[in-house]
Amino acid sequence: MSGALQVYALCVVVLFLKMLLVSCYQGYHRLRFVAFTNPEDAAVFKRAAQATERPQVLRAAKAWANDLENIPCFFALGGLAIALDTPAALGAWLSIVFTCARALHTWAYLAGVQPWRTLFYGVGVVCLLGLCAIIVLKILKGLLH
Repeated sequence: MSGALQVYALCVVVLFLKMLLVSCYQGYHRLRFVAFTNPEDAAVFKRAAQATERPQVLRAAKAWANDLENIPCFFALGGLAIALDTPAALGAWLSIVFTCARALHTWAYLAGVQPWRTLFYGVGVVCLLGLCAIIVLKILKGLLH
């Protein structure tokens, strides 16, 4: 297995675990305050359903939604970069920086700190654009030879 594939695989696992932790964060805040919006969930604890989610749960849901707009793009672009045998060191570097940026973005989102959230988001987007660039360059190189 190539080093680039190993780095990509590790980044995929880290991003999965990060997203799982966001789900656990939501569950923790629901259980800690025994506050559920779904009647069947509230009924398990013999409580009435809440009209609205707790603020921490809503913030985590927004972080999750942002992940769903960005992380699948990384999965596809990172996989394409490896399949097309783009420069391994650059692809690995972009993957690692993207993964760190997404983890820090989630921290900043949950903590409600700006401009850090936007900065980490931007770093992640630049990494995705970098993956696009190395993919396109590899394709163009192949077409021209």
